[in-house]
Amino acid sequence: MKIGYARVSTVDQNLDLQIDALTEVECDCIYQDEGISAVASERPEFSAALASLEQGDTLVIWKMDRAFRSLFHALKVLEDLERRGVEFQSLTDQIDTTTAMGRFVYQLRNAFSELERALISERTKAGMAAARARGAVLGRPRKLSGEQIDHARREVDSGRQTISHMARLFSVAPLTLSRALKRCERVEK
Repeated sequence: MKIGYARVSTVDQNLDLQIDALTEVECDCIYQDEGISAVASERPEFSAALASLEQGDTLVIWKMDRAFRSLFHALKVLEDLERRGVEFQSLTDQIDTTTAMGRFVYQLRNAFSELERALISERTKAGMAAARARGAVLGRPRKLSGEQIDHARREVDSGRQTISHMARLFSVAPLTLSRALKRCERVEK
């Protein structure tokens, strides 16, 4: 039996290309993880795909980086597949692990994938640091302005209003207002 696996990192991405390719090579069953990062330690459908494999089956993926978190993870999975008598096929990487050269290419390709993820992470962190150095504020915008926080503090500290009431007034959760008040206290100290 051919067992296919497809994954995308965000729910905005689309699985169609991978599903079409896996269907074209006549996978009997296709497991799909959506919105799950490559580095996530828990990928339920990938685990289910691995668990479903029996001796003589083939695990088929569209591309190596869709399945493996790291070189170590890829080698661990390959060792498990070989021990269980399961073959492996990557459609875009043209890898056949039944040969010594195929296993070498498998290892090499996964090493490059791990390097690529590390370089992307480094570039992202460097870009964010450069943006912060230029004064950019990263992340999602604050729900409360400084004036709203100051107003809420005056009302709550004086006992005229509760945090819950002020949170309703500003259309935020009480926890959001409490955190904003505590954050301002830390800055002032």
